[in-house]
Amino acid sequence: MSQLTLTKTRFRDALWEGQIAGTGNTGQAPTIDVRHLDRPVAGVTIVESETSGEWALQIPIPTEAIADGVQSFVIYDLASDSKLGDFTLVCGELTGDDLRVEIELLRAELDMLKRAFRRHCVETQ
Repeated sequence: MSQLTLTKTRFRDALWEGQIAGTGNTGQAPTIDVRHLDRPVAGVTIVESETSGEWALQIPIPTEAIADGVQSFVIYDLASDSKLGDFTLVCGELTGDDLRVEIELLRAELDMLKRAFRRHCVETQ
């Protein structure tokens, strides 16, 4: 099992960028899945950095995700089936203590748990 960490580097021109570092298969890029509304985001790229054990992650923001409300993106490490991180876009009017972001993240984590439970049920039959 690998231990990966994700650090945001910048978000610009509808492209979220981050740095993945950690132990595991050196020289082999981690398998990453990015989801928005429990659907995979297309065009995600991972490129090995000059530093050993680090990779540059680029996530293009789909045009359909730029809309009123809260849009959450969740980044998963498929090898360990764990959440690496997340980021959120908020458009429209904002209120003081807006709980919509937390609700969207809880929804995304619930979707991950549902997938894991279904996979477990299939494997134990």
